[in-house]
Amino acid sequence: MIKKLGCAAAFAIVAGLTSVPVAHAESSSCSPIGGVAVPNFFGEGEGNPIIISATLTGSVTNAAGKITGQRETVTGLEMDMEHYFGNDDGGAFQTKDLGILTAVPGKPGRYMIEITYHIQEDVTRGTLKGAKGTFNSYGLVDLRDPNNMVGLVRYTGEVCK
Repeated sequence: MIKKLGCAAAFAIVAGLTSVPVAHAESSSCSPIGGVAVPNFFGEGEGNPIIISATLTGSVTNAAGKITGQRETVTGLEMDMEHYFGNDDGGAFQTKDLGILTAVPGKPGRYMIEITYHIQEDVTRGTLKGAKGTFNSYGLVDLRDPNNMVGLVRYTGEVCK
């Protein structure tokens, strides 16, 4: 189950977001963020986290992540995650996140995924130094085969400085 959750988290982290405004101070300057992610998942062995690596299109160009906690729910799964996003001009930030996976009725091992990303202001660098806020992603993941977990996610929102 950890591998399945890890992959889902990866998809989500790399993922797409529904537009949700980022909380910011009145003097902040905010920019839209959005795009699509194509994640790869790497198992580190039983009891270890699934490592997520992804190429993104849109506002950020790469992402990595890991699942730090997981729970089964009545409707599917919940995951605590951390993500690391970067852009092609040297900016990067870390997020701490909650992923909600809702089982697709009649499709075992397939989930709709939604993630809320919380930027950690103390872990920002380069052109994204001082970034803050929250954004979201959504998509679908197929976790039936632990050797070939796939998905497609979209992220969107705002990042403020």
